[in-house]
Amino acid sequence: MRNAIVVDLDRCSGCFSCEIACKMENGIALGSYYNKVMTVGPFGDFPRIQQYFLPVHCQQCENAPCVHVCPTGASYRDPDTNVVLVDKAKCIGCKYCMMACPYGVRSWNKEERVVEKCTLCGHLTAQGDLPACVHNCPGGARFYGDLDDPTSDASKALAAAEKSAVHTLTDVGNKPATHYILSERYAQWQESKDLAGSGRYMQKDGE
Repeated sequence: MRNAIVVDLDRCSGCFSCEIACKMENGIALGSYYNKVMTVGPFGDFPRIQQYFLPVHCQQCENAPCVHVCPTGASYRDPDTNVVLVDKAKCIGCKYCMMACPYGVRSWNKEERVVEKCTLCGHLTAQGDLPACVHNCPGGARFYGDLDDPTSDASKALAAAEKSAVHTLTDVGNKPATHYILSERYAQWQESKDLAGSGRYMQKDGE
């Protein structure tokens, strides 16, 4: 079982609905994010200027470094859903997991002094509903499901896409499960090493 989200960037307009829906559903404080929409570009040479929007969240890595470095077991993989989660009761606020994450997609809750992250809206999916970001995407650009189940929405989206259009954030041995669809006719996929900054997507300079 590999529950994950597939994002079709060909259809993403950068409207921030997924980001807002996530914050509203999970009561996330100002300045913190479980899901954040980044702008990649503009890049290229005139008249072939390119730009696309890249929503980033926990990538549900198969070999999750956050789980490996956690000294208390607060970062763990749920045995029933195989989703990487955080047990706040066990979190001591050492932030090792935040440092280990290749994408910087974990958030620090200053009030509770614990680390938080995307849960794939487990409280909703457990009842058969979709994650808030998927349900509220007006462009129909987000798909949720088990990548090992060919009948899931996520698997169907990947199967329908051209192989050359399917991407993941840079894999440094962690094997991210989240996939992105971006066709070359819209924009050229940019690896994290080619993006401005360190590639830690949710942390900009000064944050």
